Amino acid sequence: MPKTAWFADARCADSIHGISHNARVCLLASLLAQQHHLEPDQTAALCLAAAVHDCRRRDDRADPGHGQRAAVWLSRRHQAVATAFDLHLTPELIAAACTAISLHNLAYPAFSPAQQQAYQRAAALADLLKAADCLDRYRLPLPRWWPDVSRLRVAVPTWLHQVAFDLMLRSEQARLDGASHHDALTHARQTALT
Repeated sequence: MPKTAWFADARCADSIHGISHNARVCLLASLLAQQHHLEPDQTAALCLAAAVHDCRRRDDRADPGHGQRAAVWLSRRHQAVATAFDLHLTPELIAAACTAISLHNLAYPAFSPAQQQAYQRAAALADLLKAADCLDRYRLPLPRWWPDVSRLRVAVPTWLHQVAFDLMLRSEQARLDGASHHDALTHARQTALT
């Protein structure tokens, strides 16, 4: 679970891009990593990126640059964040996680030449972070805003859509019922993945 203190504004920690969203994206990223046969160290870097990818948002609407802000934030605090998750990642994996975060909110055709070069060095993590983030769009109020996998570069198994929907619905309901972020996700994970 990301910490409230990691968010640009403590009020954002409970927003639609807050702790619950980042934690669900982390869980979905781990499932996608398993499906795509990522190595354990790459999976750890992907999950780290997923857990903090939206932590520097300033609001829940259009927030250009939030991915880049989160990447810079992680690059400066990676030791403390990795320690909080009990991870030991190489500098190369931290750099790949930061690259994935910096690109997660940009459409592929919008990449600048420099972003395209960075993407080539961290394509697997960037693609899977984008996919995991996309799968948690079921939390948005209009079906037209829900996941659009045609914008992705990796295959998302059909069964994972139901898991993503159930994770969102059950964790959000548990939060409304008074559960902590951790307890809400634990409950949702146990019921959605059985």
